[in-house]
Amino acid sequence: MSKTMIEVNDVTMRFRMNNDKIISLKEFVTTAIRGKLNYNEFTALSHVSFDVQHGETLGLIGRNGAGKSTLLKIISGILKPTEGTIAVCGNVVPMLELGSGFDFDLTGKENIFLNGAILGYDEEFLKSKYDEIVDFSELGKFIEIPIRNYSSGMLARLAFSVAAIVKPEILIVDEILSVGDTAFQEKSHARMLELMGGGTTVLFVSHNIKQIKEMCTRVMWLEQGHIKMIGKSEEVCGNYIL
Repeated sequence: MSKTMIEVNDVTMRFRMNNDKIISLKEFVTTAIRGKLNYNEFTALSHVSFDVQHGETLGLIGRNGAGKSTLLKIISGILKPTEGTIAVCGNVVPMLELGSGFDFDLTGKENIFLNGAILGYDEEFLKSKYDEIVDFSELGKFIEIPIRNYSSGMLARLAFSVAAIVKPEILIVDEILSVGDTAFQEKSHARMLELMGGGTTVLFVSHNIKQIKEMCTRVMWLEQGHIKMIGKSEEVCGNYIL
């Protein structure tokens, strides 16, 4: 019997957005004290429910603003939903935004240990994996310089290398495979397929429908915060691109 790794139950996420054109902190505080702040409420997700089984790769598709990144942040524990519940079984490695979990004043080497610690791995384990992480990243001598000097491609290499080597139980990937040069994208793609074959449960967001069809067993299509369709990759992607 398959084990449920992620269970999302009737999740709704609302944000309050300030409707006033306030340009300074002083003006914001003064307006707030007077009780005259105007807000618009924006619903990013509305009554979303689904589950992901052990070893499954679920693709998330939808246009910009559909709610994909918000959903990934909720599952990763970065955001708390307004309503509904999330149950996650296993350690989660979220690869959502380049540089999240990194200190830009530290070197690449120091950030491997910092990021690894944030993901819940001890120093001894990270030391045993260090050479493998650096080799995969192809950063060479740049591993010893502060990452504020890195390009977005170099940051992507470092972030992906840490996540790919530690073999998480649940991996959440938001468009990160589209960053960096073609050779590294291909290597990252191959590594993702390895992780999937090894039992890692994956949530994968991409605008590349061909990649989604190749890598995902099921696909969920989000539209304006609602699940438009969920099912087999070919069927959902076929309807999406019509």
